[in-house]
Amino acid sequence: MNARAFAESICRTLRAAGHQAYLVGGCVRDILLEREPADYDVATDATPDRVQRLFPHSLAVGAKFGVIVVTEDSESGPAAQVEVATFRSDVSYSDGRHPDQVVYSDSAQQDAQRRDFTINALFLDPETQEILDFVGGRDDLRAGIVRAIGRPADRFREDKLRMLRTVRFAARFRYAIESATFTAIVKSASDIHGVSAERLRDELTKILTEGAARRGFELLDETRLLPELLPEIARTKGVEQPPQFHPEGDVWTHTMIMIDGLRAGCSPTLAWGVLLHDVGKPPTFTPPSGPNARIRFDEHVEVGTRMAEEICRRFRFSNLDTAQIAALVANHLRFKDVPQMKTSTLKRFVRLDRFDEHLELHRLDCSSSHGHLGNYDFVRRFIAETPPEQVRPPRLLTGDDLISLGYKPGPAFHAILEAVEEAQLNGKVSTREEALRLVQEAFRSVPYGK
Repeated sequence: MNARAFAESICRTLRAAGHQAYLVGGCVRDILLEREPADYDVATDATPDRVQRLFPHSLAVGAKFGVIVVTEDSESGPAAQVEVATFRSDVSYSDGRHPDQVVYSDSAQQDAQRRDFTINALFLDPETQEILDFVGGRDDLRAGIVRAIGRPADRFREDKLRMLRTVRFAARFRYAIESATFTAIVKSASDIHGVSAERLRDELTKILTEGAARRGFELLDETRLLPELLPEIARTKGVEQPPQFHPEGDVWTHTMIMIDGLRAGCSPTLAWGVLLHDVGKPPTFTPPSGPNARIRFDEHVEVGTRMAEEICRRFRFSNLDTAQIAALVANHLRFKDVPQMKTSTLKRFVRLDRFDEHLELHRLDCSSSHGHLGNYDFVRRFIAETPPEQVRPPRLLTGDDLISLGYKPGPAFHAILEAVEEAQLNGKVSTREEALRLVQEAFRSVPYGK
């Protein structure tokens, strides 16, 4: 059963038991926009304990807030999940995320008033296909507006992440932010620090990967959220670059053009790597010092790599994702040297983890500046024409082989094995016998037994 069919079956079961039940929220919005919903939610007047009795396959993960997750009883493939929420009104939000008290209701209209945006507060009767709209959400959908329900300041005090979600929805749908909603974000931008790092990271990642990253970051800047969340990116504005390499303009403009090229659904690490690849330029900016001199950003890669790592730690990325994002920043200038690289160096370069992300960042970097893709094409040809077993050849010698030659494990082992791999990657040795001869000839001076 697909997700929509499962959600509609939940509504039928609830109605058969004498309850109201509607599809609600983002899934209704997406259905009206003729988009495929990412998930489905149901709203009902049935209390959480009643929902659990009706659906034995359910999880009480949000029961204290009136939410039960109903799971499909499926033996074939992954089971569908639908959140079923009891109509409610919320009483104050001391922590800026969760209601201090939940009061259940039998009214869909009252439930609509506690939701975030008008376009997310629509109810769909799955039997009649009638839309229940108590807050003007359909009009805002037609007009292309993101509007907070009621007083925007109240909605943002309830959950401060809603400020960032406003930007994301406006960017994703290419909508405008309603003026009172926009003003409330500007006034409350500094309150965004009350949101956990993980929630901020996830929302920023969605902005970067939903296909409208540039518009999202321009709105973050306009609403004054950007300097609160990513002051390092805000500081790229007005940082000039050498026009012969960057005719497009300053570092901010270059970065915005690059993130504009990110495809919807792209890898989060690629997206963050693109965003942060030149983050080290503002602190390393050096103006021209003579008639033939140019703007310089000496060591901006090294500085930027450290800054990227700090930003990843701030947003509590996993160690694995932090390493990849930092590697994308650290290696993005190496492409300028690929035509001159030794074969062994080039092979090691393309062996970097998730090299496709490095290659795509380089393509975006060139396309967003001087437009020369010669090195990008060079690397692509090298990868296409070089058999994988030559890029990652099986090791010819091991430490046991060196021991059998009389070498004692120690610092020399690494240098010897690296020299063998270097020769192998450059095509100078291809068999174990050749590798053994190389070691005996090149490392004759290394004392045995030490």
